[in-house]
Amino acid sequence: MRQLRPIFLILFLLLGACATDPDVHQQRMAALPQHYKQFDVLMGYEVIPANGSTVVQGVVKNVRYFQMRDLEIWAVQLDDQGRVRARGMTFIIPTELEQDESADFRIKIPVQLAAGDRLRITYKYFGYDGGSRGLGDTNWMQSFETTVR
Repeated sequence: MRQLRPIFLILFLLLGACATDPDVHQQRMAALPQHYKQFDVLMGYEVIPANGSTVVQGVVKNVRYFQMRDLEIWAVQLDDQGRVRARGMTFIIPTELEQDESADFRIKIPVQLAAGDRLRITYKYFGYDGGSRGLGDTNWMQSFETTVR
């Protein structure tokens, strides 16, 4: 048994070295002030003023599909009647997000929003669960409204 102790010590040290680094996107998402959760995505974001315009930036995570392709996110300022006053959009890079993969996004709206303004965020993508490419893809679009804090 004494001869096996060094082997167990080496195995313990090697297995301890297999620990992974923390997921930077997950940490960033948790630190963001606003969140959205749906069956297909998790999103954390913040709305910040930037030299007479507004930036909506954050992290989006694919939680549903084997692969999410061509994801785009729109941010729209709405007036009191729900009409669009200003908009901005971005394409998510990389263009394909695997399941449980996250990516950063940044959208610039050309007007400065104030606390209490209404904002509609829309995302659109092709969801892919395997099989032949193009057959069985889900073309999906979803939106939600929030108030600027």
